[in-house]
Amino acid sequence: MAAFIAGPALLSACVTVNAPKKPIEINLNINITQEVVYRLDQDAKDLIQDHPGIF
Repeated sequence: MAAFIAGPALLSACVTVNAPKKPIEINLNINITQEVVYRLDQDAKDLIQDHPGIF
């Protein structure tokens, strides 16, 4: 009988979820331009070597 009375009291636990005080910050410092410039530079060198009279 005691388990019947104590059962609902154990199942009615209160769970609280609070938002953080500060916002979550994800810092992504990615430099993509360096790779793109390098590839364009290499393509330009190849083009000039293949066609020396183009410029």
